[in-house]
Amino acid sequence: MPDRSTIFALSSGRPPAAIAVVRVSGPRAGAALEKLIGRMPEPRKAALARVRDPASGEVIDEALALWFPAPHSETGEDVAELQLHGGQAVIAAVLDALGMIEGCRPAEAGEFTRRAFENGRLDLTAVEGLADLIAAETQAQRRLAFRQLKGLIGDRAEAWRRRLIEALALVEARIDFSDEADVPEDLLGPALHAAQQLRDEIAGVLADGRRGERLRDGLVVAIAGPPNAGKSTLLNRLARREAAIVSPYAGTTRDVIEVHLDLDGYPVTLLDTAGIRDSAEPVEQEGVRRARERAAAADLVLWVIDPSAGGVGANGYPENLANAEIWLVRNKIDQAGGRSCANAARPHNTEGKFTLSISALTGAGMEALMGALSAYAKTYFAATESAIITRSRHRRALEDTVAALDRALARDLSTDEELIAEELRGAATTLGRLTGRVDVEDILDVIFRDFCIGK
Repeated sequence: MPDRSTIFALSSGRPPAAIAVVRVSGPRAGAALEKLIGRMPEPRKAALARVRDPASGEVIDEALALWFPAPHSETGEDVAELQLHGGQAVIAAVLDALGMIEGCRPAEAGEFTRRAFENGRLDLTAVEGLADLIAAETQAQRRLAFRQLKGLIGDRAEAWRRRLIEALALVEARIDFSDEADVPEDLLGPALHAAQQLRDEIAGVLADGRRGERLRDGLVVAIAGPPNAGKSTLLNRLARREAAIVSPYAGTTRDVIEVHLDLDGYPVTLLDTAGIRDSAEPVEQEGVRRARERAAAADLVLWVIDPSAGGVGANGYPENLANAEIWLVRNKIDQAGGRSCANAARPHNTEGKFTLSISALTGAGMEALMGALSAYAKTYFAATESAIITRSRHRRALEDTVAALDRALARDLSTDEELIAEELRGAATTLGRLTGRVDVEDILDVIFRDFCIGK
């Protein structure tokens, strides 16, 4: 790597905190650490030290100092860490002191991880796994992200690329050394057989129902129905907080409100939508349009009605929800004219719909609804443990690889040797882009832009 500046940043959470970790990476990391603590600790061993301002000699804090010489560090460069007391004044003084050292500058967002990628410590899929691990909100998301960080798809893609290169070598040998006596005549056959096996294997991975992306994004549940059915009250009850405004007036909810839940370890996004009805008021019309659109795209729709307002037949189901998974939720059973709330809360099938009766106001029937939602989420995400693809970028790269292999397999073996080689080379290049082995400058900024400072 060319000579570059040394970067530093706070790598722990927002102060104040019990402990703050300041990380330094780059060619002057060792010199910076020595200026701050007056000595160099043994590699990879924590040492208690007084941290001083190099300019004034004033003691800033007493901290643990660690030294990780290259290449055996997280970034592949020389790395120093200070574990300080997490007060804002302490952190500010240390960062100011580092900024006064020649060759040192504050890190940009994601710059530590980017250097780890550039130095071969992580491939792009592991970088994305790290980002997903930081962003994980549920245990299921955490498990999938950690597996990707540890090579879930990256190792597989690199193994596929090596197999492709071996097949390509056979084709190239046939092209370049066809007149050599010790080169076998039939090299294209074994090469294309290997390509066919690889193509089928990758196609099998692609036929996963997008389980990894679904777990990463979460199950989307839309609460929809006519006005004044109690949709916002139900959202608040499920969220266990006042996330939406509740009012007896129709048309209160105009835009879609999103609430993220951890449902027994699985990610769920609840959508509270505007009451679906015909309206002449332009703003409400837009709210209804958005409600229909989001409900139609949801994985599950809770269609909420007030039975006293006319029942299912009177309210009906919008046509554009006909293909969606719909549960009928009869709300306001506390106003149902003496019916037993306990009996009404039991889930059952009505007219081919999974039906529950609840009172979002009193909580009657909510335990049954939550249990049904948990069971649905568990079934929905049941196969994610075996998922490999977690992002659309991965899927596009593998789809392009399969397309290139299909083109190679469709060529005439007797006349298209060079074209077969070119298609195999293109497939290998696409797999290399998946992990970042070749020509990925155009996507690096997109991948790293969402990282925080200090990571």
